[in-house]
Amino acid sequence: MDLLAAGVGPAAAAVGTATALTAAALRAEPYGLVVSAGIAGGVLPVAPVGSVVVADAIVAADLGAEGPTGFLSVRELGFGVCVHRPPHDLVTRVARALGAVSGAVLTVSTATGTARTARARAERHPDAVAEAMEGFGVAEAAAGHGVPALEVRAVSNPVGPRDRDAWRIGTALDALAEAFAALPPHLGVTVTHAPAPPPSPVESG
Repeated sequence: MDLLAAGVGPAAAAVGTATALTAAALRAEPYGLVVSAGIAGGVLPVAPVGSVVVADAIVAADLGAEGPTGFLSVRELGFGVCVHRPPHDLVTRVARALGAVSGAVLTVSTATGTARTARARAERHPDAVAEAMEGFGVAEAAAGHGVPALEVRAVSNPVGPRDRDAWRIGTALDALAEAFAALPPHLGVTVTHAPAPPPSPVESG
């Protein structure tokens, strides 16, 4: 397992993921799975603060165009896909192991900050459990390499009117760390920890 901090937003996530996948392929050491992970806004009441969600659909929620009848997705425009679906058996297994909620996780470039936007997105995506900003970019890059993608998020705040005082980022990061400590066996991965190197002369004074 390798950890990559790709940046904020779908573009940075896609670039970072594609670069890592390409480098691995050129080394003849391709990855078998990509996991997009981080914190998210949760859709109440199904995904309260501190809960963990696993995406059964990774959705580009605001990639498209406005039309006379409302928002049109890139799929409706005929320009490509707007949803990536992780392997169903993997989602089920991981969600059960983590005690997590599964459902659609929306990828947005502009996080919801008003009740009006929250209602509009809920109407278009009634199966959504959370929204974040990177998953679809990661999934697009993975799909381009023929590698499955999974999205795991811990909820730091409710989706809705922006209230910075209500964010619980520390709580969400703790929940995410706990989830990832339990995750590897359910991905068929064994994590080994190399012994710490001896201190350098500078470190030892």
